[in-house]
Amino acid sequence: MATKETSTRPIYYALGANGGIAAAKFAAAFFTGSGAMLAEAIHSLADCTNQLFLLRGLKEAKKPPDESHPMGYGRVVYFWAMMVALLLFFLGGAFSVLQGVERFSKPEPLENVMIALGVLGISVVLESFSLYGAMKEIRKTSGGKPFFKWFRETRQSELLVVAGEDIAALCGLTLAFIAVLLAVVTGNPIWDAIGTIAVGVLLMVVAVFVMHEVKGMITGESAAPEVHAAIKAHILARPEVDRVIHLITVQWGAQLMVAVQARMHAQPSDHALVDAINAVEETIQQRWPQVKWCFFEPDFDPGTD
Repeated sequence: MATKETSTRPIYYALGANGGIAAAKFAAAFFTGSGAMLAEAIHSLADCTNQLFLLRGLKEAKKPPDESHPMGYGRVVYFWAMMVALLLFFLGGAFSVLQGVERFSKPEPLENVMIALGVLGISVVLESFSLYGAMKEIRKTSGGKPFFKWFRETRQSELLVVAGEDIAALCGLTLAFIAVLLAVVTGNPIWDAIGTIAVGVLLMVVAVFVMHEVKGMITGESAAPEVHAAIKAHILARPEVDRVIHLITVQWGAQLMVAVQARMHAQPSDHALVDAINAVEETIQQRWPQVKWCFFEPDFDPGTD
């Protein structure tokens, strides 16, 4: 389960890093006239806004259940994660592509290039620090999975978004650095325009990947595969349970909903059956504190697993 600390720490890392980077990039873009640098500055500004969106989503998710939302507001984090992906796509990616196309049609020579290269170098250090913080949190919950597999299976939308942003930022910085360097070495500002477009396309590709994963969370995904399997194995191991007929897990933000249909071993009375069901539910919620709701239905139908 993602705790408050593990959920927000990488976001604050990214917010602090991107705030400083955005200010430096805008200054460098002003002094150099580099389109690639301006694209990177807009990207960092969009990232700052994205982190504020994620923090707002985590805050709203803590609102208690009410009559209109009896299961609480946990899934609101998915809405804000989708907003972040859209902002990354349009403000970060599409704007950069348009800026690059304009620079391509009207190339202008770069000035004070060493300022741009210095800012890009510092930005790489700060973004690396932000990505290190995100990867550190990912390792705590990934169970040793390769990063791409974790990216596809994680239910932590805020951590997924931060990691995606940081990776896109580092790759974008590399492209911008190469573009500015080529523009200086060749004396042809077209390379700066090409770099600006490349940064925009990169951001749009990352945004599409993030949107695809968040869409699954909004639609309603089960718990991570290993968690779902572990819950099923736990129920089957209980002496009160004869057979698990059906098990549904639904990720609800940081919390889980579990619905179980099972054939129980014979009990001496109705009260004993209720006590047996309560005992199973209690052990599930003890082992997985993120299981906020557990619905248990005893059944005689053997069904299928």
